[in-house]
Amino acid sequence: RGLTADYRNFVRIEQLVFDAAGLVPGLTPGRDALTREGENLLKDQDGLAVDQGIFLAHVFAHQSAGCHLLHAMLLVRPETADHLPRFIARGEVDLGGAFIKRTGKAAVVEIRNPRFLNAIDDTVVDSIEIAVDLAILDPMSEIAVLRGGFVEHPRYAGRRIFSAGLNLTHLYQGKISYLFYYRHITGFENKIYRGIARADASPDEVMGTTTEKAWVAAVDTFAIGGGCQHLLVMDYVLAGNDAYLTLPARKEGIMPGAANMRLPRFVGDRIARQAIMHGRRLDCDSAEGRMICDEVVSPQDMDGALARVIDDLTSSGIVSAVSNRRGFRVAQEPLDLFRCYLAVYAREQAYCHYSPALIGNLERHWNAHERKA
Repeated sequence: RGLTADYRNFVRIEQLVFDAAGLVPGLTPGRDALTREGENLLKDQDGLAVDQGIFLAHVFAHQSAGCHLLHAMLLVRPETADHLPRFIARGEVDLGGAFIKRTGKAAVVEIRNPRFLNAIDDTVVDSIEIAVDLAILDPMSEIAVLRGGFVEHPRYAGRRIFSAGLNLTHLYQGKISYLFYYRHITGFENKIYRGIARADASPDEVMGTTTEKAWVAAVDTFAIGGGCQHLLVMDYVLAGNDAYLTLPARKEGIMPGAANMRLPRFVGDRIARQAIMHGRRLDCDSAEGRMICDEVVSPQDMDGALARVIDDLTSSGIVSAVSNRRGFRVAQEPLDLFRCYLAVYAREQAYCHYSPALIGNLERHWNAHERKA
């Protein structure tokens, strides 16, 4: 209450943890201390941000505080206002880590981190969230699409990749902040799932409302880790028949976002545990993969198939799409259930992030010590 003027002010997670350090010295680390620690490899850091995780766990465990913080994270970003008029006028905006273009009746968001196979890290996560804001708020499109851009790696030259998930090279080098996980799970991914909130109305499905659109994912090549997590908040998933999905949390040593909560809804508890805890790969063109993917086509047909999906979903109008999304959410994952999950996630992910086992996994399975930034 003190940090938000009795819940009247909305403060995002990235600011809240540092405001807490100022209000109660020693409760969470200050910005300067974390900046200095971030200059070291992850294995040489002292784990100062664990206190951020403990603090956030308590915030989310408190119903009023946790819901208010989720509300803050679902508000439109201030930077979006600078880009929206240009996007409406031109139909495209290049944000660096993301590119958005209006294609017919769809606003198509591309993840662009080509050097790292469209992995997600601190350099692109804000750009993706702004692009998601633009896609949702665009008055000239009816649905939104998430797709990976073309990459630079010689093995995949000229190909699109949906996403390689968390940038493990940056993680090993200490360039992934603990707050990154929350900018992802409660930022752009939660906006895809729940829409953009208004400051004067709760984002809760029962009492409030959000501005939202139906989302389509177009999966080229693979969706690993965080990339796979994105599919679990989509309304329609189109994939190439050579594409595959993995959640290699065991080999990384972290929690795969909200997949522990969401994946069992798609494939059942057993397969979800096999994927998350034992590294099971799910090929899109398999019985298990089709539990997540709505349609599988040849890689050469992806562009045409995506255009057809957009046309099919918008040709008869989408008046009921948002209503049906809310109906699914309130039955499967109401906001308060998500809040409770985040209370556990905040604490456990903080300890995982600094675990010696994570460093060992990155060196053993990723050869992270040999990779360049």
